[in-house]
Amino acid sequence: MKILSYNVNGIRAALKKGFIDWLKAANPDVICLQETKAHKEQLDLTLFEEAGYRYHYWFSAQKKGYSSVAILCKTEPNHVEYGTAIETMDFEGRNLRVDYDDYSIMSLYLPSGTNDARLDFKLNYMDEFQEYVNDLKKTIPNLVICGDYNICHEDIDIHNSKMKGVSGFLPAERSWIGSFIESGFIDSFRSLNKEPDNYSWWSYRANARNNNKGWRIDYCMVSEPLKDTLKRAFILPEAKHSDHCPIGVEIT
Repeated sequence: MKILSYNVNGIRAALKKGFIDWLKAANPDVICLQETKAHKEQLDLTLFEEAGYRYHYWFSAQKKGYSSVAILCKTEPNHVEYGTAIETMDFEGRNLRVDYDDYSIMSLYLPSGTNDARLDFKLNYMDEFQEYVNDLKKTIPNLVICGDYNICHEDIDIHNSKMKGVSGFLPAERSWIGSFIESGFIDSFRSLNKEPDNYSWWSYRANARNNNKGWRIDYCMVSEPLKDTLKRAFILPEAKHSDHCPIGVEIT
């Protein structure tokens, strides 16, 4: 099973940049999308179906053109779960899950903390999400939670580790993602790749991507019971449909 995750920063914009041709070439079994910024009624869904993804699921924010997640699948899942049933989360369309026999895959888009109000929202979301996942693991222990966490965990995950006062690298955020991992998850990429300078997001400013001044804020978190099935984890920086790039994991 090859699973990709990609914050596309607007699926309609990504489509204009060759997303479908890239998707066919990448050929994942499942791809989790974040920040699609669209309702499915605004899309030509046959594009995805003709690319091999007959089963596609969209969970959009109430506000059009904002947030929203999707999952495209080659094989029909047993069940699809839209949202978390937590009122403070679901109106922004940030969680979508597909369940298969041996594991479940979630597309997650954690909020960014761009100002004080949004930072408070993000911190509350993180706490509620942790409680939600703790409960979810009681019935679904085999989880792959892919997405944009909007947090760099360690110094190695950011090009400038002095940026400790910036949301995405705040001590409270870093502590939370550390605790999330300790609650029973594996940061699949970092567990298999110890090298620096591997990032998944770059600012559009100051030629950051060409200079590889990036942040690793996208993760495929794999729950501990799936540890022995984890075969490969990777980042695909050559894909340039967004300010993020895709990440992926292969499990057996």
